[in-house]
Amino acid sequence: MSGLIAILGALVVAWLILAAIVWFHRPSRALAGPALRLIPDLVRLVRSLLADPSSPRRVKVALAGLLAYLISPIDLIPDFIPILGSMDDVVVAGLVLRWAGRQIGVEPIRAHRSGSAAGFELLRRLLALDA
Repeated sequence: MSGLIAILGALVVAWLILAAIVWFHRPSRALAGPALRLIPDLVRLVRSLLADPSSPRRVKVALAGLLAYLISPIDLIPDFIPILGSMDDVVVAGLVLRWAGRQIGVEPIRAHRSGSAAGFELLRRLLALDA
């Protein structure tokens, strides 16, 4: 019984740590609204990067996990929690894509992203990638 309580306690602590990461990496209010509208574009971008044979395996593994997270109805922070509930997808996607962008460079992301130049600029700012 004490082992089960320890496991549940560890899961709660891990969830709190992940929730704190989401809170500290959330975009500013000026970026939050447009960032939420980017979610469908992010799913297409991730699928496109996964299909690219030049993407490294470690990047593909991270992107596959991200794609599973984005399409899963189970979120790190439930959607009924105001503001953070819907922002967790953007923050998790931003963290994974920021790492992936640093691994593969900006140009492959630019090449695989569909949408306007302004949308790419917003994505570049969210991911803190060099132009």
